[in-house]
Amino acid sequence: MAKEMAFKLEGSKILLSEMCWSKKNVKMKTLLYFIIIFNLYNTSLIASDEIINKLKEGKKIVFIRHAIAPGGGDPTNFDLYNCNTQRNLSKKGVQQSKNLGYFFVKNKILIDKVLSSEWCRCKDTAKFAFKDFETFDGLNSFFSGKFRKNKKNQISKLIKYLENWDGKGNLILVTHYVVILEMLDKTVTSGEIVVVDKNLNYLGSINKY
Repeated sequence: MAKEMAFKLEGSKILLSEMCWSKKNVKMKTLLYFIIIFNLYNTSLIASDEIINKLKEGKKIVFIRHAIAPGGGDPTNFDLYNCNTQRNLSKKGVQQSKNLGYFFVKNKILIDKVLSSEWCRCKDTAKFAFKDFETFDGLNSFFSGKFRKNKKNQISKLIKYLENWDGKGNLILVTHYVVILEMLDKTVTSGEIVVVDKNLNYLGSINKY
């Protein structure tokens, strides 16, 4: 009798016999492949549903990296008050921002306040996604050399703000890769949502909405 081989996929087990791995049994291996993909796909959906339910509870802090803005860092002639000197959202970035806002609307997620970095790509993300927002310099980028000196004061200011925040809805923070990495030790893609509790405990991420 062939021995059973167990494969664990997110807590569930698929039991197969060794003969499934025979070169002659192509159909069985193909079936196994689709079972694995289906299992992983559904697991990701369940995880997203769990995050959405946590957001519906309110009182969460939501870090969002600005939407797609081609390039990296900031131009050498960067001027905070002139968007033409900055990296800006592409057409895909604008659409991604709108999709981001719709995600919150369709799931009826309560928003307490939206804060954005003063960088144009963040302000535009906030504008197209949520319409109403305020800028907060504690969310500004410090990736480029000339802004690196601001890092310590900005992070301190951001931490203090979060400690004093006590809203019933969710606090939305539209910011940059480096800020999220510094605060949460998480790497993120453009437009990615990272959800944490009041104590900055990680609850989950969403990058497809």
